[in-house]
Amino acid sequence: MLKIYGLYRSRATRNIWLCDELGVPFTLVPVIQSDRAASPGAAGIALNSKSPEFLKINPNGHIPSIDDDGLILHESLAINLYLAKKHGGSLAPATIAEDGLMMTWTAWALTEVEPRSIQILYNRVAKPVDQRDPKAADAAEAALKAPFAVLDKALAATGYVVGGRFTVVDINIAECVRYAAAAPNLFEANPNVKTWLAKVQARPAFKAMMAKRDLEPA
Repeated sequence: MLKIYGLYRSRATRNIWLCDELGVPFTLVPVIQSDRAASPGAAGIALNSKSPEFLKINPNGHIPSIDDDGLILHESLAINLYLAKKHGGSLAPATIAEDGLMMTWTAWALTEVEPRSIQILYNRVAKPVDQRDPKAADAAEAALKAPFAVLDKALAATGYVVGGRFTVVDINIAECVRYAAAAPNLFEANPNVKTWLAKVQARPAFKAMMAKRDLEPA
């Protein structure tokens, strides 16, 4: 059975959401982020991303990773592209052209959106108030205006990113865009993005994933 190393409160949510959409069974192996562990490198403690045991799985020391019948893969968005293509169906690319588009949009989300949206999350929501940097959040929001406009235009025709249907790339992008929720002006200025995100987050698999995420300690 597929193993996913990580937590619901980590980027493993992307892989869990996709597996639930595909109906792919998996075992979640709990691995906490090292910065949340008391002694990250200590042997014999509960697995964290810098535990010796986990570093044998992912020497980069990050979650998530997967073990798919002996094939070890890292990087959540790349894992999703692999799983979608392996299991097929409507979430996978139907043609080589769609495959190229999905890879392009995934790389776009990773480079243009996530580094900025995560700053909004950290500095407006996730960090303790005394550790937040409002200027960093404001700069990230300003930098996201252009990428959000690009996505808004792409969604105008069919309401989805590739192929006129819900696919793995909608999951990949939505999970990066989600971090910018504390910048509502971005969504108000880009109504197609706002409608699309609400639509994909209304899916039962997303709701189930988030319900389990909410049960984990913050």
